Amino acid sequence: MWDGAIHHLDLQALAPLTHHAEMDSHLDSLIFKLRHHPKYPSLFESVYGSSDISGERILKSLSAFMLTLISSDSKYDQMLRGEVNFSDPEKKGYHKFKQHCASCHTEPLFTNHSFANNGLPPDVLLQDSGRYKITHQPLDAFLFKVPTLRNIAWSYPYMHDGRFKRLKDVMKHYRQGIAHSATLDPILQTPPVLNDSDQVELIAFLHTLSDSNFIRNTQYHYPKDFFFKLIF
Repeated sequence: MWDGAIHHLDLQALAPLTHHAEMDSHLDSLIFKLRHHPKYPSLFESVYGSSDISGERILKSLSAFMLTLISSDSKYDQMLRGEVNFSDPEKKGYHKFKQHCASCHTEPLFTNHSFANNGLPPDVLLQDSGRYKITHQPLDAFLFKVPTLRNIAWSYPYMHDGRFKRLKDVMKHYRQGIAHSATLDPILQTPPVLNDSDQVELIAFLHTLSDSNFIRNTQYHYPKDFFFKLIF
């Protein structure tokens, strides 16, 4: 989660399942549905040796699946392996990325696994104070987890609260929208100098992080043949 509340993959799926702003459900409800599903009991038996479906087994199964989600065949990855070359705009964008962005979005995962205040003006409706909600330390106010940029072209809306729809909007924020506060990341105290060409080239590079083989892998598609509606 963006505020670091969840720090174990086995528990990650529990948060969106139960949070009132997301699925607003309960683990007991999910257990009930899966136990009455025509296919899941036999699948659990094939994995665990019995058809018993428990909360622990559900969460461990979900985390095991998430561990298979490895994206490593973007144009960027192919370039590193010497299989392709960047275009001129991509090459220039890569240079600007390393100059302005790489300290937080560190290669090859494009995150430094830290928390940072990137200068977003606080949303007055959401009242989201970020990491501060977890630690209650003033120095953590408005700090959020630094996300990976892999497949960024397909992961909109952007920022922790999804306020930006386009990469162009993200660039505009870093160019002229940074809100200064006590916990603003030191690197952003002086906004990066980016002209229109710089932004176009940076976005061209960011598109090289798209892994179409990963995104279009049918193994990760919604399993339509598993759809089953409980009627009671």
